[in-house]
Amino acid sequence: MCASIVGIHAYIEVSELALGMNFYCDGLGLSLKRQLSPRWVELQGAGTPIYLLGNRPETADLGSTSATRSFERHWTPVHLDFVVTSLDEMVKRLLDFGATRDQAIKEREYGRIANMADPFGNGFDLIEFAGDGYEAVSRSV
Repeated sequence: MCASIVGIHAYIEVSELALGMNFYCDGLGLSLKRQLSPRWVELQGAGTPIYLLGNRPETADLGSTSATRSFERHWTPVHLDFVVTSLDEMVKRLLDFGATRDQAIKEREYGRIANMADPFGNGFDLIEFAGDGYEAVSRSV
């Protein structure tokens, strides 16, 4: 029998769990599914479980190495895209909850995209599909 993937989880580190829950629940519209520990919660509402890890030690012990956690604005090639129904409304709402927008909203063949960061520096995108969404891109290839 071949090993296979049975699901995917997204983990987001935040410096303060309560502030992270405020941003992702009240701001983005996710909801608390369960509290797994005083520093770990599972959120629902995006089709994929999103776990917030908060109030963690300043240094991450990675086994063979360690890294200092930094909550300054940063970027990683692996990030989250949240598909929304009203991009302008969601951008405004999240800015009120402490997010930052990296640049002006961009028009793409699939719709509109806003490059954002949460209050902890984690980059993410908001996407509002137009017409056929990504199908418009795949037809042009």
